[in-house]
Amino acid sequence: MKTTILTLIAAVILTATVTTTKATAATTTESITLAGISHISKIEARGNVEVYITNGTKDGVKVYDTAYYASNALVQVENGTLRITNYDKAKKLLVEVTVTDLRNVAAYDNAVIKSDKLALVDLSVDLYNNAYAGLQLNNYAASINVNDQAKADLAGDVEEYSLTYNYGATVNRTELAATNETETRVAAPSRRTPRTAPRVMASI
Repeated sequence: MKTTILTLIAAVILTATVTTTKATAATTTESITLAGISHISKIEARGNVEVYITNGTKDGVKVYDTAYYASNALVQVENGTLRITNYDKAKKLLVEVTVTDLRNVAAYDNAVIKSDKLALVDLSVDLYNNAYAGLQLNNYAASINVNDQAKADLAGDVEEYSLTYNYGATVNRTELAATNETETRVAAPSRRTPRTAPRVMASI
């Protein structure tokens, strides 16, 4: 199993290029494009990160911080899974990911996931903790799972749409059109007063 850890040093070795082109994903103009990116089928985002996903002719990753390796951040690719992590609370890590056949997105902590109108065959999105996703979809199928206190804003057109969200989550799908849809809200756990076991007096 070969793991590619894309730090700044690795990016330089792989002839990564630094650009100054401003993109929709970020407010800063300075970025580094990481080389050596192969097929990305899954994205995992954790911590103080904002990930902007867009379609393209080939997969790619652009980080809007040329010194991200110096902070508590990591971008790693392993067996088709792109992991983006940043636990620097003072500075958000902005990453733009171009995909051709993305299948799953998972966001944890307070990670933010955004997209333009993604044209994908089948996409599964899993949100946990206080993560947020603002997605424009143009898919055949989309499965959205919103857990904990996570939030999602969904828009676009989907043929087969499935949503599962719990009592603490927030989902806005007023701008999403679906031909076939299934929505399930997980009920809040019941609060029962524990019963005290009756006392049994020992016979003398």
